[in-house]
Amino acid sequence: MQQTENSHIIYKAVLVASVGGLLFGYDTAVISGSIGFMRTYYHLSDGMTGWAASCALLGCLVGAMYSGMLSDRIGRKKVLMISALLFTISSVGTALAPSLWIFVVFRIVGGMGIGIASILSPMYISEMAPAAIRGRLVSIFQLGIVTGILVIYFVNAYIAGIYDESWNVSFGWRWMFGSGVIPSLIFILLLFTVPESPRWLAEKKKYTEALSVLNLIHGEKKATEELDSIKTSLKDTLPFSWSHLKDSKLKKALVIGIVLAIFSQITGINAIMYYAPEIFKSTGVGSGSALLQTIVVGVINVIFTFVAIKYADQWGRKTLLMYGIAGMIICLGIVGVAFYMQQQGYIILIAILGYIASFAMSMGPLTFVIISEIFPNRARGTAMSIATFFLWLAVFAVSQTFPVLMGSLGPAYTFWLYMAAAVMALIFVWKKVPETKGKTLEEIEEGWTQK
Repeated sequence: MQQTENSHIIYKAVLVASVGGLLFGYDTAVISGSIGFMRTYYHLSDGMTGWAASCALLGCLVGAMYSGMLSDRIGRKKVLMISALLFTISSVGTALAPSLWIFVVFRIVGGMGIGIASILSPMYISEMAPAAIRGRLVSIFQLGIVTGILVIYFVNAYIAGIYDESWNVSFGWRWMFGSGVIPSLIFILLLFTVPESPRWLAEKKKYTEALSVLNLIHGEKKATEELDSIKTSLKDTLPFSWSHLKDSKLKKALVIGIVLAIFSQITGINAIMYYAPEIFKSTGVGSGSALLQTIVVGVINVIFTFVAIKYADQWGRKTLLMYGIAGMIICLGIVGVAFYMQQQGYIILIAILGYIASFAMSMGPLTFVIISEIFPNRARGTAMSIATFFLWLAVFAVSQTFPVLMGSLGPAYTFWLYMAAAVMALIFVWKKVPETKGKTLEEIEEGWTQK
């Protein structure tokens, strides 16, 4: 009976936090189905179209930079609620915006929600999860993201099909953005049903509350041992400040977290996810077929995220990362060769789907798993903010440079450039990233002092 209760509270907390991932994916990808109608409605130039599509990333940077520090002060759960509130405000504001600039302001607000969710959801899951299944549970956050992306693909398609083109230009795109109110409100309500992170409670010396949560997760005997371990890890650790980067265990962890976050993006995933229809159109298929193939990309993304969920705690983070990155290298090479040889048709589609599958089982979920695990307890919020800030900076850089690279280098050399980045990522993971499978967060922290 005790085991059932443990499983219930753990998985409930994970699923609720993963709704933050779903909102992350939903709000990020909603622009893909609406930007064409917005372009017509507002008579946007190429530059303004790019700005309308990417302005949310500025909010992501702000949300990522400050949410960790805020969560260290007021708690993981409260900041997740702020994220849900920002999603709600953004959905209403973008749907009702009377001008483009007001739309942009509310998109940036939504971006702040995305930035917060990208840190706080995996952090909360990591701090709630037992060591033996932590990789699997944090990977469920990535499943939330890719599910959100897939859901909004279908929502956008449904709304676009309700009436004709002129209705979509005038009103349809507003309904696409407004639809985000529903999952945002659900997220807020669900957050009231889960406890605060026991590690944050212990950091704030709320030991009775921390023990109560740990009892729910582990049972009474193991909970006491876990709390003692958390107390020990916090005993000699000062709150994070920039001057404490001289602390070798934090410095090593932070460098690995930042570099891994950057590699997760500069290997090209968002170029493919944001511009998939254009890539497929460049192979000679029509726009309708390109949109259908984009949905196939979303489905593959969801399916192969389950591989990470199943094997992250069996094979280990490092092994799964290396397999996945190797697959990405091969597939990016094939895409480059196919474009170079001017081969059109299904070879590019198959190679891109192979790349998506490889990313979805490795870099996609495991980047969030690792950066939620490797930082010392007291510095985790701020350190994750810094690593995730660089992740969003890399997203912004890739989304802005991909069209330029395609135009100047051509598709073949663009994909070979991403392949070269993936080769460097493979070497980095092999040489620098520690294996964290099966270790408690406190054991991982202790491990840095022994290196």
